[in-house]
Amino acid sequence: MRKRYVAALAVAIAAGSLYGLTPPGPAHAAGPQGAPVSFKGDVLPILQVHCAACHTQGGEGTNASGLDLTSYQNVMKGTKYGPMIVPGEPGNSNLMWLLDWKASPQLRMPHNKQQLPVGERDTIRAWIRQGAKDN
Repeated sequence: MRKRYVAALAVAIAAGSLYGLTPPGPAHAAGPQGAPVSFKGDVLPILQVHCAACHTQGGEGTNASGLDLTSYQNVMKGTKYGPMIVPGEPGNSNLMWLLDWKASPQLRMPHNKQQLPVGERDTIRAWIRQGAKDN
């Protein structure tokens, strides 16, 4: 009985891989699969709601760091201290460090507010992982 189960499982896995079906898990989640994330349609609206009040021309955040989050060009320009985005590498992108609250408490973003919801941070993370394109 057990041999039949193992054989059936092996056939199911093999058949799934032939049709592009893969089981969920870390390897699948980290891969390039998934719907493309658009800067203009997905990321910018998040930044406008949570960040633009401070990180816009004349805003407190822009005055302090030089970071303006109101356009793709400004996001990619980064701060007066350096870049915020490393395309393809959300774990090495300073923006994700600040949004994931891995930085010291006084640097966490949004400053003195609740952390962005996981889904919104994951959208930004996916956009960076997909190359941080101007799309």
